[in-house]
Amino acid sequence: MDLKGKNVLLTGGSRGLGPVIAKALIDEGCHIAITARSQDSLNTVAESLRAGGATVVAVQADINNADNRKLLVDIVTQKLGQIDILVNNAGVETAGAYHKHTAEEIDLTITTNVASPMHLARMVLPGMLERGSGHIVNLGSLAGKQGSAYDAMYSGTKAAMIEWTRGLRSELQDTGVSASVVAPGYVSDVGMFASFGVKPPVLMGQSKPVAVAKAVVTAIKKDKFEILVNPLPVRPLLALDMLFPFVGPMFMRLAGVKKLQKEKVGEA
Repeated sequence: MDLKGKNVLLTGGSRGLGPVIAKALIDEGCHIAITARSQDSLNTVAESLRAGGATVVAVQADINNADNRKLLVDIVTQKLGQIDILVNNAGVETAGAYHKHTAEEIDLTITTNVASPMHLARMVLPGMLERGSGHIVNLGSLAGKQGSAYDAMYSGTKAAMIEWTRGLRSELQDTGVSASVVAPGYVSDVGMFASFGVKPPVLMGQSKPVAVAKAVVTAIKKDKFEILVNPLPVRPLLALDMLFPFVGPMFMRLAGVKKLQKEKVGEA
């Protein structure tokens, strides 16, 4: 897909990876609509993104609310036109010992990370299919490829996003519309992991936010199903784990991931 002039709806646009992804898409010539719950933060990001003359629309919305989702899509369509690309970036990481999570935390995590992106995709797909063009990018995580201790709920929702994307992409084959998933490992500077202020295990490495943003652009332009973003190769390990399921958990322990996760959430 040639991105120049395409209209993008990006969720989670006020912080973390959102502004970085938005900037990368703007650099490709896209018009951007960013959304989040905080209007002040959205306005600040939007003004920064407009500095180079880009078309940026900021829409305050809670994507977990059905009425807000409908209003969001309606406003973006009115202000930008047809939605050519949906980037489901918004997400929450409810880390901690699983048995200590409340029912409300479980519901919120599933709704934000899985159900709301699915609803938004359902809303924009009819127009994309009618035009025979469009792309949906879902932000997954390497945690969705290899579940992490003290992040079991987050891992589960990201695994759901990856397999939903796989099924949806297969369904959309030959329609001109497609779907991709970008799955980062540990990301520095901004985002969920960075907010904990700890360093990742040496054997896992850490990626810059711009690497994730570039992966989003590549996924759309080259129509890739899945891009794993990590400075060290992980696919061989994942492939080996598929054959021998004890390999992944063993490596996670040896690499210090479980220990880090435990310290990260204050369970050490």
